Amino acid sequence: MKPAIIFGTRPEIIKLSPVIRAFLEKNVKPLLIHTGQHYDYEMSKIFLEELELPEIDYHLEVGSGTQAEQTGSAMIKIEKVLMKEKPDVSIVQGDTNTVLAGALASVKLLIPVAHVEAGLRSYDRTMPEEINRILADHASEVLFAPTEEAKKNLEKEGIVENVYVVGNTIVDAVLQNSEIAERKSKILKELGLKEKEYILVTAHRKENVDYREKLEKLVDILTSLSLTVVYPMHPRTKKRLEEFGLIKKLNKDNIIITKPLGYLDFLKLEKNAKIIMTDSGGIQEEAIILGVPCLTLRYNTERPETVKAGGNILVGLEKERVLYYVTKLLEDKEFYKKMASAKNPFGDGNAGKRIVEILLELKAKGKLKVRSSNFLDPLE
Repeated sequence: MKPAIIFGTRPEIIKLSPVIRAFLEKNVKPLLIHTGQHYDYEMSKIFLEELELPEIDYHLEVGSGTQAEQTGSAMIKIEKVLMKEKPDVSIVQGDTNTVLAGALASVKLLIPVAHVEAGLRSYDRTMPEEINRILADHASEVLFAPTEEAKKNLEKEGIVENVYVVGNTIVDAVLQNSEIAERKSKILKELGLKEKEYILVTAHRKENVDYREKLEKLVDILTSLSLTVVYPMHPRTKKRLEEFGLIKKLNKDNIIITKPLGYLDFLKLEKNAKIIMTDSGGIQEEAIILGVPCLTLRYNTERPETVKAGGNILVGLEKERVLYYVTKLLEDKEFYKKMASAKNPFGDGNAGKRIVEILLELKAKGKLKVRSSNFLDPLE
């Protein structure tokens, strides 16, 4: 079997790493295609090195651009690689422009697509990620849903064949790497932090950082927090803060802004934070796996399981709401304990192995292919 694994951002690298490892355990070397959607060296290269993944076969250097430019460039470059390599299946994960480009380029070449983390829905079509995940699901032949809720979302859209609930590979990745991070990472000492005495913040989504009014709200929230704030800043966010003249407002004694961190350092920061505040879907998942209360800086989420489980609260960019829950978490021990002990809804950490076993079985049975139907009536 010759699988192609297509990715372009650090969350994709992290979540696909258990799939890559599971293939290698079966003595199958996957073709690794990195589009370079996250084009910053520190945000991709470090992750690949830390996770000890095999060498990338193709780095396409797509880089930045508009939604159409980035997706179109990725499609063109991915197509050329697929035409040359002719893999048996293309595996994509999540909801990025790389996912959409990989899915479309593959299915149009009659290469079946396997979508890892299929069926997630925020039901907010203003988000580019929502469009990407919907279209990727409908272009896929094999859909790996992380939860029963995700499977139900697919059923609502008429997708019922080759849907498998396998859990989420983020659990695999967190469990495999958190112990390594605790042992190897020195980030707490480097930043002068103590366990459970800081709030970890990330914010990078377009709807939060590309508009002055919303970015001003975010800055106002962060500067109103009394506890130490650690903010590993995405280049996109830093650029917008500088453009809007807001970066200096974050120059406070209790706010620590760092450059993008390697995965092990970031994982250690997550595990030892008192509270996590984020607009990232993946970090919402990691927070509940690690038992850290999460306040999501969005008004909806494609990870509703985390909210239903009680480990995540949607706070948007509403200052009063954010400060209410931060204060409650800091002062109400029972409330904190309830959020921190919320049950992880994403599985047992064996999703990567299940995915690989299913794909190998489908291939062995001759069922790993783009399907077609015959609508001719039988002869009278």
